[in-house]
Amino acid sequence: MTQPSQDISQPASPLETPNEIDRSQIDPTAIGSTADRPEFVHVSVLYQEVIDGLQVRSGGRYLDATVGGGGHSRLILEAAPQVELVALDQDAMAIAAAQETLGDFKNQVTFHQTNFAEFNPGELKFDGILADLGVSSAQFDIADRGFSFRHTAPLDMRMDQQQELTAAEIINFWDEKELADIFYTYGEERLSRRIARQIVDRRPFETTTGLAETIAQCVPGKYRHGRIHPATRVFQALRIAVNRELEVLETFIAQAPNWLKPGGRLAIISFHSLEDRIVKHRMRESELLKVITKKPILPSEEEIQANSRSRSAKLRLAERIS
Repeated sequence: MTQPSQDISQPASPLETPNEIDRSQIDPTAIGSTADRPEFVHVSVLYQEVIDGLQVRSGGRYLDATVGGGGHSRLILEAAPQVELVALDQDAMAIAAAQETLGDFKNQVTFHQTNFAEFNPGELKFDGILADLGVSSAQFDIADRGFSFRHTAPLDMRMDQQQELTAAEIINFWDEKELADIFYTYGEERLSRRIARQIVDRRPFETTTGLAETIAQCVPGKYRHGRIHPATRVFQALRIAVNRELEVLETFIAQAPNWLKPGGRLAIISFHSLEDRIVKHRMRESELLKVITKKPILPSEEEIQANSRSRSAKLRLAERIS
């Protein structure tokens, strides 16, 4: 897979072209209001498979590296008595929601608002670690977070809303080659060059729907009326670039085995092939892990019918060796 031409975790300098944009024209908070946001609700996927895979035991200590709304964490705490849990999330809204969900277990849970790649457990060791990757249902559904083009919203996509880099910054100020690179590498978008060219010609963009409409207009009709919206892969690529998702996943998988007790288990749920590929290979390559799942565990037909967003979920498990 071709790598981007430069470190895409930082914004590039804008092009010296006739359509160069003044940053003061772009207001990333211009659309939407926090006052009427829906409640932060997330449906946990593969919940029974996660509990079985982690082998939750009485008195064990567990790390939920992506607590989200707290669904998986609650199941871990309910699975056995006297369980201790450390809950991480870089999204302040997720932490607040999880604190409410886990209110009955407040003496057993410690919360940290941080990216899992930056977490330092110190001397703590865990009997199990869970990471549920990707965007939560709530982040998709809360329009002004900008993860979805189903509603008009600012081009944001930040999981940690304290960081500076947004999707608007990337779309409006990165050059054409950089845009094509991230669309191809992170979105596996075969029309990446054509789409990047049209974006540069037509920017500035402020809203998710404005960007999605431009992408749809510049692709062939057959592509436009395909199984998925033609902007889907571009939006995935932008989200990954904004949040450095693959970079932090690599860091996390390199560190996590060191946080496990011997016999402790690492469970990772991924939602697209780029993530799953990293999880699969890094688990196999680790000298500290024994792979439990030769093939990923997939959701049942019953779960998919109940929660269509679980369709692409894949769970992989590995165990810390002595």
